[in-house]
Amino acid sequence: MEHSFELQKKHSGSDARAGVIRTAHGDVTTPVFMPVGSQGSVKALTPEDLRSVGARIVLCNAYHIYLRPGVDLISRFGDLHRFMAWDGPILTDSGGYQVFSLAPLRRIDDDGVVFRSHIDGSEHFFSPEKVIEIQEALGADIIMPLDHCPSHVDDPATLAEAMRRTHVWAERSVKARRRGDQALYGIIQGGLSAEMRRASAEFMMSLDFPGYAMGGLSLGEPKEVTFDILEKTLGHLPADRPRYLMGVGSPEDIFEGVARGVDMFDSALPTRTARNGSLFTAHGRHNILNAAFRDADFPVEEYCECYTCRHFTVAYLHHLFKSRELLAYRLASIHNLHFMIELMRDIRGSILNGSFADFKRDFLDGYVTTNEEVRMEQKNKWLRTRRESA
Repeated sequence: MEHSFELQKKHSGSDARAGVIRTAHGDVTTPVFMPVGSQGSVKALTPEDLRSVGARIVLCNAYHIYLRPGVDLISRFGDLHRFMAWDGPILTDSGGYQVFSLAPLRRIDDDGVVFRSHIDGSEHFFSPEKVIEIQEALGADIIMPLDHCPSHVDDPATLAEAMRRTHVWAERSVKARRRGDQALYGIIQGGLSAEMRRASAEFMMSLDFPGYAMGGLSLGEPKEVTFDILEKTLGHLPADRPRYLMGVGSPEDIFEGVARGVDMFDSALPTRTARNGSLFTAHGRHNILNAAFRDADFPVEEYCECYTCRHFTVAYLHHLFKSRELLAYRLASIHNLHFMIELMRDIRGSILNGSFADFKRDFLDGYVTTNEEVRMEQKNKWLRTRRESA
C-alpha cells in the first residue's frame, strides 16, 4: 500500500486541519503526536503500553539504530516492526540532527558526513544514499532524508550553505529510493530567515515529496520566533500534503503549531519529564517529588482514564520516585503519553466540530506553562548532558 493523505476538514477560524495519513501498517489520524523511541523503544514502556495510551505511530532514529544494534541484525529479524514487536506505523528520522549534535564530526561536504560514534568512537560515513538504504532496510513507513541541520545562531552564510547542501542531499535521496511502500518526506531548512525558509519550501515542493517537515526549529530560539517562522513557511506548502514540525511536544506549543497548520509532532519531552517526576495535567506540570504530594490520596488527574490514574494515588507515585523504584518511570510515562495523545484527540475533535478556537483558548487559559527562562535553562542543560555523555 502506498502512502496517502486525506485532508478531512480545515477549521474556519485558523489554519488548523484534521486529516488521515494512510500507511502500509495502518491509518494515522491527524493532528498526531508521535512518541519517541529513538533506539527502537519508548523508554520504560512496552508496545502494549503504547497501544493502551492510544499511540498510533512511533518515531525511531536511524542514527541510533544503525550504531546499535545495527541494521544487519534487524534485517535478520525481518524489519524494525518485528524486531520491536510494534505492528503500527513507524517514522524513522534520518539521524541528521544527531550526527551534527552528538557525534564528533570529521568532515562534511556535499558527499556526506564522516563522524565518530558517540558510543565507541568508531568512524562512520553517512551519505544521502546510505541513509535511505538504512531506512529502507529498517522498513519504516515514513522516512526522512539526510539534512544539514545548523544552529540557529550560525551566520547567514553558514545557514545558506546548510540549506543548499540539504537541497542537494534531498535530490540524491529521491533518486536513491527503491521501495514504493515507504513515504520519503522533504525537510525544510533555512534557520530563522523567512526568505530562506520560503526558498527551501519552494525547492522541496519541486521534488514533489508526499509530506514536508520543518527542521532546525525549536532548538533554542524564543518561541515567538519559532512560530513566526513556522507561519511564514507553512503558507507556501501544498494543502494536500502532511506538515511535520520536528521535535516539538509541549501542550502549549502543540496548540500553536496546530493553529498554523501543522499535522504531525514528535518529542521526547513527555517521557523525559515523566522520568524526572514531572507529570502533565490540565493545569500544567506537577513535580511529583514535592513534599505536598506525600499524603495525597487522589490520582494525578481526577478524570484521567490512563492505567496510572485508574489504579494509583499521587502518594504512591511520590513514594516510588523518592525510593527510585523503576516502576515510577513506567507509570509516569504512561500518564504523560496518555495525556498528550488524549489532548491530540480532543484537538482533532474540536477541529471537526468547529470549536478549535474556543478549545484552544479555554485550555491555555487554565494551563500554567513553564517559565520561558526556566524552560531554556532546562533544555540547554539537557543538550549539554547529551553532548557530555557522548
